[in-house]
Amino acid sequence: MRAIDAVGDYGERLAERLLVDQGMTVLERRGRCRQGEIDIVALDGEGLVGCEVKTRRSLLAGTPADAVTPVKLARLRRLAAAWLAQQPRWFPDVRIDVVCVVLPGRGAPRIEHLRGVA
Repeated sequence: MRAIDAVGDYGERLAERLLVDQGMTVLERRGRCRQGEIDIVALDGEGLVGCEVKTRRSLLAGTPADAVTPVKLARLRRLAAAWLAQQPRWFPDVRIDVVCVVLPGRGAPRIEHLRGVA
């Protein structure tokens, strides 16, 4: 596994743990549809959450949230719609969240959960 893939995978595992600790139920990690992949698909009560995870080792190139551009948000909305179209179940609420993970050289990871960004 490439180092950058390992960093991303670790960030996704931290994000999954955070979401579960917040009471969500993870339905799928790396939820695939024909158009691409959603990092985490979870239930928050009866609502569905498509969650993008951005992990960085430093802030030199900006924060993880900076990488979630309007173009990326539009793509996430399309991916969530495509994923939903494949499901037999109906969800009363759907939202897109972003979990930002920073893995400093020393110390504990910093994690921020941005709810309902799109």
